[in-house]
Amino acid sequence: MPIILALSLAALLAAGSSAAPVTSTPSYPFVPVKGTGQWAQPVARAKALVKQLSLEEKATVVSGVGWMKTPCVGNIGAVPKIGFPGLCLQDGPAGIRFADNVSVFGASMNVASTWDKTLMETHGRLMGAEFKGKGVNVALAPMMNLVRTPEGGRNWEGQGADPYLAAVSASLQVKGIESQGVIATAKHYLGNEQEHARTTSSTVMDDRTMHEMYLPPFEACVKAGAGAVMCSYNVFNGTYACENPKLLQTVLKGELDFNGFVMTDWWAAHSGAPTALGGSDMMMPHGVAENNEAEEFWGPHLVEMVKNGTVPAARLDDMVTRVLAAWLKSGQDKGFPAVNFDSWNATKGEHVNVQGDHKNHIRAVGAASAILLKNDGGVLPLKKGLKTLGLVGSDAKTPENPNQFNDRGGVNGTVALGWGSGTANFPYLVGPDAGIKAQAAPLGMNVVTSFDDADLTAAADIAKKSDVAMVFVFADSGEAYITVDGNAGDRKDLNVWNNGDALVKAVADNNKNTVVVVHGPGAVNMPWASHPYVKAIIMALLPGQESGNGLADVLFGKVNPSGRLPFTIAKNPQDYSAHVAYTNNEVINYTEGLLVDYRWNQAKNITPLFPFGHGLSYTTFKYSAATAAPTTAYNARTARVTVTVTNNGKTDGHEVVQLYLRAPAEAQKPFNELKGFERVFLKAGQSQKVTFPLSERDLSYWNTAKGDWVLPRGKFGVCVGASSADVRVKTELRM
Repeated sequence: MPIILALSLAALLAAGSSAAPVTSTPSYPFVPVKGTGQWAQPVARAKALVKQLSLEEKATVVSGVGWMKTPCVGNIGAVPKIGFPGLCLQDGPAGIRFADNVSVFGASMNVASTWDKTLMETHGRLMGAEFKGKGVNVALAPMMNLVRTPEGGRNWEGQGADPYLAAVSASLQVKGIESQGVIATAKHYLGNEQEHARTTSSTVMDDRTMHEMYLPPFEACVKAGAGAVMCSYNVFNGTYACENPKLLQTVLKGELDFNGFVMTDWWAAHSGAPTALGGSDMMMPHGVAENNEAEEFWGPHLVEMVKNGTVPAARLDDMVTRVLAAWLKSGQDKGFPAVNFDSWNATKGEHVNVQGDHKNHIRAVGAASAILLKNDGGVLPLKKGLKTLGLVGSDAKTPENPNQFNDRGGVNGTVALGWGSGTANFPYLVGPDAGIKAQAAPLGMNVVTSFDDADLTAAADIAKKSDVAMVFVFADSGEAYITVDGNAGDRKDLNVWNNGDALVKAVADNNKNTVVVVHGPGAVNMPWASHPYVKAIIMALLPGQESGNGLADVLFGKVNPSGRLPFTIAKNPQDYSAHVAYTNNEVINYTEGLLVDYRWNQAKNITPLFPFGHGLSYTTFKYSAATAAPTTAYNARTARVTVTVTNNGKTDGHEVVQLYLRAPAEAQKPFNELKGFERVFLKAGQSQKVTFPLSERDLSYWNTAKGDWVLPRGKFGVCVGASSADVRVKTELRM
């Protein structure tokens, strides 16, 4: 039961509230940290430390020290008397921002596109090792906002369009990061699915949509042990997310029993007392207002709020306890490295190389995340005996300086990462041309190139002289503070950039074996997908520093492709359930509710160009013997689904087996929804039984009237197959 804190209007106004004037005394739920499970000992130890602190020292633990004043993008000051050295917080999901001698991993979207649980956790573990090696206490990753709109600027930092896939991918990354003694941050909580007006718009979302679609990835990360959650810039149902008591206190700390700390996104706080009372535990990045920084709300002002009763002492104690508990739970009180780099001055620091052999993993993820959308006539893998291979498009080229643009906010060669705070400095970048030439040369293939996107004549000439012609097209996106070619974070449309459509046509009109490779943050328009000579299409997304090598492994058949779409690619832009609100975005209504991505297609009977979960292989698989039966575990109603999968082709490879459920009518879900997946390796001719355990929660829906999860009565449709639209076997489950 949450404690209710009541405050006088005068006190709130004195403390600096962003809310409009009110006529009644506002009240805030207060959910103190419980110390549940693995948090029991760290919370107990943290509470003992908090008792030793003065008010000023407590404020130090929860207030950032300022932007560009210490080596990291976010910093918490030290409290020596309890052995607390302070904290370094650093971006981001693709690698350590503003540091040298670090790896640039593939985008989280690529990680999700592998549908491989081992690779997901390994990705987090290796990133965690690099963060620790640089002395970073808190990794500002992973990101898990859903692909609600295909144009969303930061989609590539996330895990796709489905809450189940996003929950698995993000939580395994959290598990990997935390295994290295680094605090993982689940972000951005909640309803921050576009960049336009992200600091001013109000996301309007009903309770069921929140619980079933946007909350599950955060819930999974809490269960995985995430030490931090970052609240988002936007307003949520009328109140800023970082001072929203329902989001932070009632739901996150109450329903989800989150024991870690909530940090504000950078400059996302709009108040002093309401931000503290609403549930934020750490304000970033500042504590002292200087120069042109946003107004400072905490720091010494927080001390005064406690003294005058605006913020109860118990609430401040809880804030500090949560921060120290996360620090202790990660074991950072013993032997954790000091920060050894400087975000603002590259000449400073110790330049510790933390890359290890991580390039091998990055290359493996690049290959495993390459999605073979089309492969007519088996044009891929490239066959021995080909004499000339043509590469067309600027996206095939290895850039001379992959770090030419600040935070990767520009394009000059292949696109291997989006732009914004989620980026890192490339130690090198292997472009498609380099990766392909390295594997073509031993086979005696001649590689000819044209990197000028505007020169359609040269493109056609390359096509005419090639046995197979490959066209590289791209799109890009990122964070709102950078605009590239008129794209202010969010993409302004879904077209490929730099004359890409014309480039594909020029090549395909002159070569009957045309292969199109797409790099980018997500779905693009593909008017050329049905061209009779576009024989193969690969969606490579944003693979990081080993981009060309991972792609070449798939093209030449060293790796059998198994990447699967974590979003839908529609035939027409109007077929998507929602788009970025570029204008009139004071309020963004999530009116589509549960009907996001493939759910929308199924409910509206819209056939996509390439469905969610789609991806081809160089072999074929047969599904058989599906079973489904209810079970019982820990007094909960559970179930188990099994299916046998056989590689009935001639090539060894991975199949991503996907389980979709159609709930009984009571749940009011006119669509199948993902509830399980396994990536299994099968040699040619080999069979394997795949089992999907289902929890009571997997089978339940959120009943808003009851404010709880409800298991619907009746028959569940059970569909197992190779994508949301490619169901191979069906059965039923009665609960």
